[in-house]
Amino acid sequence: MSVTHTDVPAHERYVPAEDAMSAADATGAAPLPWVGGLTVPMGPVEPAVCPVGDVLRRIGEKWSVLVIVLLGDRPRRFNELHRAVDGISQRMLTRTLRTLVQDGLVHREVTPTVPPSVEYSLTPLGRTLLVPLSALADWAFEHGPEIAAARSRGVDDEG
Repeated sequence: MSVTHTDVPAHERYVPAEDAMSAADATGAAPLPWVGGLTVPMGPVEPAVCPVGDVLRRIGEKWSVLVIVLLGDRPRRFNELHRAVDGISQRMLTRTLRTLVQDGLVHREVTPTVPPSVEYSLTPLGRTLLVPLSALADWAFEHGPEIAAARSRGVDDEG
């Protein structure tokens, strides 16, 4: 029997993998497929149900990961970040930092001096991103050559 996303109520679409079987048994529905501990959605999911897309859009922005990684080392001032991130404009760095602050990943500390001094650091929540970002970087370095080779071969018209 095939199960579509409409067969499963929204609040049951994302369950921890270890609970997938027990949730299915309790509802009588087929268990949701899961991979490596993640339950895979059966179709479109609203951001309120699945925050993964929203988080990936934010940290997947061109400069966000670089800024997070740099701040993982130590707190930094704006100009230090600007010099460290090759190619970013001041406007884009300002926008990136503002977004990361709004999301609670970065803390902005203003010291009342003349002129004011502003320092950025990761919040405890932001620090929790360092482990998955490190794993992603490891994966990218390991598989980057394979991806580059696939790109150089071109797109397969058959699928």
